[in-house]
Amino acid sequence: MNKSKLAIGLLVVGTLTVVFGTVLVFVGPIIIDNQIVKNLVIDPKNEMSYTMWKDVPVPFFMTVYFFNVLNPTEVLAGEKPMVEQRGPYVYRKHIQKRNITFHPNHTVSYLEYRSYFFEPSMSVGNESDVVTIPNMLVLGAAVMMENLPFAVRLMISTTFKTFKEGPFLTKSVGKLMWGYDSKLVDFLNKWLPGMLPSTGKFGLFAEFNNSNTGLFTIHTGKDDIRLIHKVDSWNGLTKLTNWKTPQCNMINGTAGQMWPPFITKESTLPFYSPDACRSLEMVYQREGIMEGIPLYRYVAPKTLFANGSDYAPNEGFCPCRQSGLLNVSSCRSNSPVFISHPHFYNADPVLLDYVQGLQPTEDQHGLFIDIHPETGVPLNVSIRLQLNLYMKKVSGITETGKISEVMMPMMWFEENGYIDGEILTTFHTNLVLLPMVMVYMQYCFIVLGLATILGVVLLYYRNKASVKDTVNSADALKQQTDKCIVNDTDKM
Repeated sequence: MNKSKLAIGLLVVGTLTVVFGTVLVFVGPIIIDNQIVKNLVIDPKNEMSYTMWKDVPVPFFMTVYFFNVLNPTEVLAGEKPMVEQRGPYVYRKHIQKRNITFHPNHTVSYLEYRSYFFEPSMSVGNESDVVTIPNMLVLGAAVMMENLPFAVRLMISTTFKTFKEGPFLTKSVGKLMWGYDSKLVDFLNKWLPGMLPSTGKFGLFAEFNNSNTGLFTIHTGKDDIRLIHKVDSWNGLTKLTNWKTPQCNMINGTAGQMWPPFITKESTLPFYSPDACRSLEMVYQREGIMEGIPLYRYVAPKTLFANGSDYAPNEGFCPCRQSGLLNVSSCRSNSPVFISHPHFYNADPVLLDYVQGLQPTEDQHGLFIDIHPETGVPLNVSIRLQLNLYMKKVSGITETGKISEVMMPMMWFEENGYIDGEILTTFHTNLVLLPMVMVYMQYCFIVLGLATILGVVLLYYRNKASVKDTVNSADALKQQTDKCIVNDTDKM
């Protein structure tokens, strides 16, 4: 009787275990997804994710390479420029959000400040290294003024000579990056205010250091996780005014640091870049793994900087030149500045014919984002862009000599960051190991339940067989006994 009760009890337990494991198969992913959503919402209560968003504690670096002009005299005579890549010069980038203000419509506004600190141990050379690059103040201004009356151009050329500004600069990396004193800059800021992007020292990154990227207002995801990190407005604008079409003026995607969760291979990664003055979009390339964490790699499509002839939607970014160049003059004081991938990677091959010394490769010059698809958190990021100056001979401005029309690369930089250390460990534990444990648990419950049920069934049939054998043995013994009794009776 006790054995029967035990068997029934085990059968019930086994059945319930199987049911519980089966329910976990369907409910488990929902529980995990709900936990992800809960932890990702931009809220000070979500300590880990909020800290990652607010202070960006992961290592971030900006790596800079200059194109040192080897034959400036020959370039002025109309020969093809010859450049030599110098660098890397590496700067640690510190990012911090300030003036954080939450709004009733589930958005949050902030100013993100950035500052750069030179890292000698990671650099090849020092900020005191001297390089020669085109003088944007002279060659850029010459192109900007080419349609003015000839007499005005002569006056501009005289001004350059007065302030001893030539077509090429030979200065230290530090001065080219963060600014140098120029009497011409002081003169222009006094008599032509607004012509230059900065009012202090003139440098390629002078306006970047110790500055903010503008007032971003983004969605917190509290009301709809699909909107998290998406830009609601930038500097109060919901669309730009730099470009010619509504599509090109759209502010799409996030601020470029995180994306909504549950990304698929069909998803794209749009983001707005104030430095590029436009929205950019990355596309899926392949799967991968980083320190045991699954990821999707996203890269720039070939159409990103294609001109309007090769890709019609980009017509609004024109006037265009060859594919692979983005004309940013409209947001750079009309200076003839163009952005491209480094070494003109993914650009029209004709650009490589104009300059000697460029060798584009995907590994070194393509940009990518490795992202954890379940959370939308980037694990490894490398954004690489090149700054180019459109140069040509302009009559009346003698500083331009006989320069051939050329898109001249001046420098390229890579902004890269990756999750490391304690944050990576915590990320791996919470978002990889724990979900994996839950998956294993649900199947363990099913297997254990089935094993229990199978054990009860086997025990039942074994007992049944044992009882049958006992009955058969008793019948055989009885038959044998009866036979013996009959035989004894016959003998009597």
